[in-house]
Amino acid sequence: MSLKANSSETGVTERKKKKLPMPDVFIILFGFMILVLMASYFIPAGTYERSSVNGLTQVSTDSFRYITAPSLNLMDLFTSIHKGLVAASGVIFLILIVGGVLKVIESTGALSAGIHRMIGLAKGRQNILIVIFCTTFATLASVGVGANLAIAFIPIGLFLARSLKLDPIIGVAIIFLGSYAGFAAGVFDPTVTVTGQTIAELPLFSGFVYRSAIFVVFLAITAAYICHYAKRVKSKQANNSAENVTLSATSEAQEALEEESAPDFTFSHKVILTMFAASFAFFLYGGFSFGWGITELSATFLMLGIITAVLGKISPNAFIKRLMNGAGEVMYGALVVGVAAAVIVLLKQAQLIDTIVHSVASSLDGHGKIMAMQLLYLFNLTFNGIITSGTGQAAIVMPIMVPIGDMLEVTRQPTFITFKLGDAVTNIITPLSGTLMACLAIARISYVEWFKFVLPLVILWIAAGSAFVAIAVSINYGPF
Repeated sequence: MSLKANSSETGVTERKKKKLPMPDVFIILFGFMILVLMASYFIPAGTYERSSVNGLTQVSTDSFRYITAPSLNLMDLFTSIHKGLVAASGVIFLILIVGGVLKVIESTGALSAGIHRMIGLAKGRQNILIVIFCTTFATLASVGVGANLAIAFIPIGLFLARSLKLDPIIGVAIIFLGSYAGFAAGVFDPTVTVTGQTIAELPLFSGFVYRSAIFVVFLAITAAYICHYAKRVKSKQANNSAENVTLSATSEAQEALEEESAPDFTFSHKVILTMFAASFAFFLYGGFSFGWGITELSATFLMLGIITAVLGKISPNAFIKRLMNGAGEVMYGALVVGVAAAVIVLLKQAQLIDTIVHSVASSLDGHGKIMAMQLLYLFNLTFNGIITSGTGQAAIVMPIMVPIGDMLEVTRQPTFITFKLGDAVTNIITPLSGTLMACLAIARISYVEWFKFVLPLVILWIAAGSAFVAIAVSINYGPF
């Protein structure tokens, strides 16, 4: 009996060992490329006639026709990666520059000192601290301090939760969910927003007023949800012994943080953060006054990096080293953009994009503008569960969504908003999100525990996003 039991246990262990890991996003993208290669042999090529209207390339709705196009081959599959990287080079270099400069700013300690300063000013008041932290990280994410950076601040969130005798989930939530509440709006995000608006041929950061409203609503929902959960935790603590509340062990990083004193929020820190905000105002002025684009945005960030180095008394060699380290940290995401663009390169080469657009547009025919855009929103929510990279998703989805929106006679801004909201929501729940899983690992929170906590918020976010899409379409939000 014992031998059978042992062999059974061994079999279970072996099956566990053979369990395949989640595929990397590059594997998923390459899978899409193979699918496009195969599709070129049995999906007919097609094309629409296009014309330039008020500076925008638009599809002529009734001009679709099937054409003959050569099928793709193995060489096309691999050359498309190089072509995709070249096609997306502007966005790729922007991401590398932004990542490098943000690393320089982070290395000065300005962000960390500012956050610790807020903790001190709140004097332990629970709801105020939750709102302040959510607002801070939402604001940072909305201006391009990527949600991925939230990983570095999770120990601070855990320290705060522990000091307030709250569940570690709250420590993760105020940082991670706060970041994605801001990311959902992407008010002045120089990566995803710029990528999507560039493809949609929109002026960079145009429509920021409407996205600011999205920012406020998503932030309010998120902060209120976390405050409500914190209140429930406190209520349990009042009615039961402290042993009934799970205050799981936190990471070594958190323990070290708890022992060390808060860094001083110096005058140079204040000036650096002020210059960070001023750089966006400077670019917005140039964008609306002189039509600045990705090239000028990259230049603005480089100037910000140099100014930060001077204010932070960083030597030229140290500046370059930190810049390169920051660029290295975002290299993965930057290359995702290029490989995602390779999928579009193949679709264009096989002339399948217009066939897909025609098929989707035909299926949406008769639903009305608002319902059709709601269906596109739900599609993007689902797609985002697979491709969690915002820039990568923009490179794949926007070339398809833009002509569909044009044929539905929807202005480009609602189309972009439909993409942006669909891109953000499922990032806070999908296990394919490396950022989410890293945050949970640091806090030692199981995915099942997180899923139960965040699911109601996901539903609220989806409903809010749906409402914003419907409003943008109904008011014909533009003028673009």
